[in-house]
Amino acid sequence: MRRTLASAAVLALGALALTACAPIEEASDPAAAPSAPADDLDPADCVTDEMLLEPGVLTVGTDSPAYDPWFVGNDPTNGEGYESAVAYEVADRLGFSEDQVTWVKVPFNTSYAPGAKEFDLDINQISITPKRAEVVDFSEGYYQAAQAVIALDGTAGAEATSLADLADLRLGAQTGTTSLTAIREIIAPTEDPAVFEDTNAAKQALVNDQVDAILADLPTAFYISAVEIEDSVIVGQFQPETGDQEEFGMLFEKGSPLVPCVDAALLAMREDGTLEAIETEWLSDVVDVPELQ
Repeated sequence: MRRTLASAAVLALGALALTACAPIEEASDPAAAPSAPADDLDPADCVTDEMLLEPGVLTVGTDSPAYDPWFVGNDPTNGEGYESAVAYEVADRLGFSEDQVTWVKVPFNTSYAPGAKEFDLDINQISITPKRAEVVDFSEGYYQAAQAVIALDGTAGAEATSLADLADLRLGAQTGTTSLTAIREIIAPTEDPAVFEDTNAAKQALVNDQVDAILADLPTAFYISAVEIEDSVIVGQFQPETGDQEEFGMLFEKGSPLVPCVDAALLAMREDGTLEAIETEWLSDVVDVPELQ
């Protein structure tokens, strides 16, 4: 990765000599975002140290626990799981070696809050929404998501065949997620949904019969039903909001100059098939789930 190292001493002397006799020009911002569109940028020649929290290091945020299949073994540093693999591939294309990537814990609910960030980018199944984009920036989408309903086999939740069938059930999801928004705005249940701190709490409530069904993104639902909760089933999937395709994006502090560089890396990954290959490797079970209308 190439980086810009300005000589402060030379700049200071130059400024002193010129200010008395020349018009004052606005100084350029060394951390300014590249002006070229993503498809004209070379990601390997895009990032400068001035764009980073720590020179020479890409600081990546995600929540803890880091769930399968997005991560493996609750260890984002091992490069296993869809989002860990995508993060390291993006980092590589930006010129960072594996030992130049540092992970920090970022609770999901705080990731999209306004203000300064303790990461350069965050990757954690964060859906791109207009409301969130008012206070943070997003990369281009790196995964197209759908909401899925999980219930225990033989229960009322498992018998649902439509969104209307879910309306009279006890539903729950993690706080701050588009799953919870989908319950409230799309299903509109007669009973207020149960709100959980994280997915583990939601899964336990399903097992304990505190709810009839829980919602999560489709790959997470596959992992829950196949691995984590015996006798659980995926009832169906649906697109939330207005029917537009929901996408996960990497999240940045508002105004981050890194966004076009990451977009350039993602674009290259999509065009050469790398993104699809990573999805096939880690999320290939996403097939043949009924659509709930």
